[in-house]
Amino acid sequence: MKITTQILLLSLSIGLMVGLSGCKKTTKEVIHNPVTVKDGQIRDDDPDGPKIQFDESNYNFGTVMQGERLSHTFTFTNKGKKDLVISSVTATCGCTTSTPPRAPIRPGEKGELKVTFDSKTKQGKVKNSVSVATNAYPTRSILTIEADVKKP
Repeated sequence: MKITTQILLLSLSIGLMVGLSGCKKTTKEVIHNPVTVKDGQIRDDDPDGPKIQFDESNYNFGTVMQGERLSHTFTFTNKGKKDLVISSVTATCGCTTSTPPRAPIRPGEKGELKVTFDSKTKQGKVKNSVSVATNAYPTRSILTIEADVKKP
């Protein structure tokens, strides 16, 4: 019984180390705004609710030199009839961060989401996703950034 427990703990430790290696970690910018759920349920499509529409959902930085820090601003419009709130932004890699608006975006207004990519530890073709959670339906939008990182 003692050996089984030790094997289990060793297996869990190895699994945790493998899971945390590389750039599989996420970064999350939590904004203290109203959340996207109401009474524990994700809201259905509300014809009078907020609607987020990005001008573009993918941006390619092209060929960059390793070590460069690059930023791109994704613009969007609230096409709905109620205020749009970004509740969180999550990136697929710790090398990508974002700066979302903290104030609600009124109907018809534009907003900006700045995404920054740090190529310091990257090489070759890189594609990262940024998940944007809002009070609109559907609750998540996915943005992508790409780069071809070359050694100096």
